[in-house]
Amino acid sequence: MKLSFEEWQPIYREILQEMGFEAGEDERAARVLSGLLLEHEGVARLEVLPRLIEGRRVLVCGNAPTLRGELERARCEDYDTIIAADGATEVLIRAGLLPSIIVTDLDAENVEAEVDASREGAVVLVHAHGDNIPVIKDVVPRLENVVGTTQAKPLLNVHNFGGFTDGDRAVFLADHFDAEEIDLVGFDFKDPNVSDLKKKKLVWAERLIDMVMRERS
Repeated sequence: MKLSFEEWQPIYREILQEMGFEAGEDERAARVLSGLLLEHEGVARLEVLPRLIEGRRVLVCGNAPTLRGELERARCEDYDTIIAADGATEVLIRAGLLPSIIVTDLDAENVEAEVDASREGAVVLVHAHGDNIPVIKDVVPRLENVVGTTQAKPLLNVHNFGGFTDGDRAVFLADHFDAEEIDLVGFDFKDPNVSDLKKKKLVWAERLIDMVMRERS
């Protein structure tokens, strides 16, 4: 599902309205990220993503509390590429697995795990949105293999592959670059032990992932 921004925009506007977010703030964050990347020597070439994804079996790891147990049953060695959604990175590393790609807005409890993984070769898609500008300024200069993303209008070096939360953006990414197979672990869309805001985000994550998977079926 290779959505152009014009195709993604109506969905994005609906998300903004429901969540009470401002497009202008997302756009400002994207400009900040763009400026940081222009000055950063650790930027990855976009061509690395199709090399890791196209025609490959991809396992997308969400950061639900069930992730650790699901990894034990997932036969991770059967997958060509593992994509971690933000905080799932630390769980994977503790399980002895280095994700090939990390999709993150840098709000994990232990963002240093993502910094370390980037230095070990993981490609990190850093997502800019309205309320993470301070952490972007702090963390991006310390990352290697960085690609910038936004949910707003893309810029020359800040891309929009579709999606809203880290987990569904990882699925959109895998689909955008033509993964042969996409499987999911560590997703709990009905987790009762999260904030009301997170519950709204999980509703959108499930909706968006279902949209991708239906298109692929």
